[in-house]
Amino acid sequence: MPVKMKTGYLNICGLLLLIGLNGHAQHSFNKVDNWLADNVAQMGGRAILMIYKDGKIIHTKALNDMSRRQKAVGKFVARRQGKDPNTEPFTSVSRQPVASCSKWLSAALVMSFVDEGRLKVTDTVGQWLPVLSQHGKGNITISQCLSHLTAIKAAPLKESLAEMKSISSMDDAIEKIAVLPMEGEPGKVFHYSNTGLQIAGAVIEKIGGKSFEQLFAERIAQPLGMKHTDFGKGPVALPAGGASSTPEDYLNFLVMILNGGTFNGKRILSENSIAAMQINRVTPDIKITGSPAEAGNFGYGYGEWVMENSTATNRTKSVTSPGLFGSFPWVDNEKKYAGFLMTFYLKPDGRNERYKELKQLVDEAVR
Repeated sequence: MPVKMKTGYLNICGLLLLIGLNGHAQHSFNKVDNWLADNVAQMGGRAILMIYKDGKIIHTKALNDMSRRQKAVGKFVARRQGKDPNTEPFTSVSRQPVASCSKWLSAALVMSFVDEGRLKVTDTVGQWLPVLSQHGKGNITISQCLSHLTAIKAAPLKESLAEMKSISSMDDAIEKIAVLPMEGEPGKVFHYSNTGLQIAGAVIEKIGGKSFEQLFAERIAQPLGMKHTDFGKGPVALPAGGASSTPEDYLNFLVMILNGGTFNGKRILSENSIAAMQINRVTPDIKITGSPAEAGNFGYGYGEWVMENSTATNRTKSVTSPGLFGSFPWVDNEKKYAGFLMTFYLKPDGRNERYKELKQLVDEAVR
């Protein structure tokens, strides 16, 4: 009897161990963590990755190994921006500028007005911003603003950001955009820049009767529990790149996107708006005059890049909106998970390849 009990006990333990190992193997992030360790030096020496699936965060990994040079560069950049240097290790609540990750947030805010019926993506901007009509740009649509298809020839990014520092109001920003040259017909030219989202931001200020920052806080940040995310306290918001956020906060936004517009049972955006944002608007007939190298051959929707389509359904499989400082948010609709990588570095070399490598490894881990 003792022998049988012992054998049965061992068999049960072995079975439980096998089940446990199999369950763990389904979400083994060893390769992901090794990839982070191999690449963190090229990503500013600091990185934190958070993965969400099946109603919870299933993986968090932070690496902090900044060299003296990277710390010195970080301090130099901070001082140039008039901010206190921050070289502390990244955590899930570290707050950093997220640059073009802002575009996804801003496009969602604009779409909240579409859901209410107060705006259509086919509406032209001149009816709210007559200065654009005065300079031949009033026929540009909201859809074209959200997808970088305005055909306005924007200044280079550094020049554009420097000019924004001297702008005192949203109206001032639109007046400067109004006099920029055109480089084709709206809807026929793709040029990744700040202009379209700045115009869309000005339009919803007119419709909503509040500042862009207030509208974002009320319609996106507060409902999503994004307590540490905003577009700053400056005289004018930069919808295309002015947000600061934390990994936890931004992941809440991604969860809403993944869930078709809902968060904690509350609807933030309609399913139709989520789907519209994810349609690639850069069709083969469109001329591309400006696109960041790190985007590779991605398509573009509203405020977000279309990474890949499902081969089975030809629907959008995954979307992203990476920023100038290397942070990389993404949603995979097919595998039903979301991820956010926070980094802070300026050199863009090899980013597109890194994004794809990381996502592939996470795809494998969440099977």
